[in-house]
Amino acid sequence: MLPSTESLRCFVAAAKLLNFRAAARSVALTPAAFGQRIKLLEQEVGVSLFLRTTRSVHLTEAGLAMLPNAENALLFAAQCARVGGARGPRAAMDIVLGTRHELGMSWVMPQVNELSRAHNVQLQLYFGSGSDLVLRVRTMDIDCAVTSTRFTDPKLDALKLHREDYVFVGAADLLAEQPLSRPEQAEGHTLIDTDASLPLFHYFRDAPAARDVLLRFGKIARFGTIDAIKHRVAAGAGVAVLPAYFCQKELARGSFKRLFPKITPEHDWFRLVFRADDARRTVYEAVATSMLEHPLR
Repeated sequence: MLPSTESLRCFVAAAKLLNFRAAARSVALTPAAFGQRIKLLEQEVGVSLFLRTTRSVHLTEAGLAMLPNAENALLFAAQCARVGGARGPRAAMDIVLGTRHELGMSWVMPQVNELSRAHNVQLQLYFGSGSDLVLRVRTMDIDCAVTSTRFTDPKLDALKLHREDYVFVGAADLLAEQPLSRPEQAEGHTLIDTDASLPLFHYFRDAPAARDVLLRFGKIARFGTIDAIKHRVAAGAGVAVLPAYFCQKELARGSFKRLFPKITPEHDWFRLVFRADDARRTVYEAVATSMLEHPLR
């Protein structure tokens, strides 16, 4: 009996994640049902595919030999489905796209219908932090993600989207009462960032022109998301480094002022991140090309 595509899909998930519970979650099965799929597959091919202990999962030699063939079989099956649907409407491909909340609501959400129609996908969104998004793509909890979080994981690949520029800002009312134009004045201010590692402020601190500018703030406040940070800056509760697109309206009307304007913070890039072994790369490339037509907002 030939293995079913569903059994092969379970095998590939387990082979990539080497964790049956995580693999079961990635294919929307209970651990018990997933284990049965793997057991049935091993019976069908007549060999053990995994060595399992209470602490680890490893592929057997037979499992290692079978993995590339199983991946090719799933790829060819997907291609057959596309060819078979050419005579009539083809079912949309489900894709779960991760994004941080602010970017998702202001930039991704307005594109959902257009992207779904243009690329015959059923686009769904997952909101999370940068590190969470990268991890969920890695473990196949979501299919892809838009993030500027940097990574070195060889299992992941990415397509560049928009450049992300940053500005160091404070509320105009706060700065009128308590200026911050010289380094020594930082002691009278609160720096607001997402967490204690100051991932936003490093764009200013690490800029070449800022190497000789030592800012010692009186207090550090952590507010988790750039939306919350922006609200605190607007309330005059502190100063912060924020994405330029996210506070362009406040800068234009003068309610926010740039600090140390001669220093240009470093920039980053939004990227569409996905697993390097994902057979849907051409779909992600097409989606990324469409996203590039929409400026950040």
